[in-house]
Amino acid sequence: MNSVIFRGVVLAALLFLSACGQNKFIKYNGPEVTRVVVFKSERVMHLFHGKRILKTYNVDLGFGAVGDKQFEGDGRTPEGRYFIDRRNPNSSFYLSIGINYPNARDIAEAKALGKPPGGDIFFHGQPNLVGPRGPDWTAGCIAVSNREMRQIYAMVKNGTTVDIFP
Repeated sequence: MNSVIFRGVVLAALLFLSACGQNKFIKYNGPEVTRVVVFKSERVMHLFHGKRILKTYNVDLGFGAVGDKQFEGDGRTPEGRYFIDRRNPNSSFYLSIGINYPNARDIAEAKALGKPPGGDIFFHGQPNLVGPRGPDWTAGCIAVSNREMRQIYAMVKNGTTVDIFP
């Protein structure tokens, strides 16, 4: 009888742990996201299929949110046209999708200032170890909630155009 109880307890524990360990990856079967548009002044991001908005998210930006990113360490989120060029499911933040910052224009702008342009600009969720933060806390990235990042990670593919406006 003890072994039956023990197996029951083990099975219950395994079921509980599997329910708690929410899978980061979900499937998306809707229309293709053809463009991501971020309006920094409104702190909003839209995912488009053609001219139709599929989803809208509120975002947090870099701590130096006003103005275009000019160089490494300025805390600003870049402005301009980019594209999704990489993904990191094991990021220090809950999932991340990278853009091709710096592009040639960004490199030239930073060089003219005598500074490095920086890099590693991502869309991502919250920090894995610290938890949610206040508004505009990133070092230049675009952040959303973890739940929203799961959706975005499933919907947005590499090569998707990203337009970031002031």
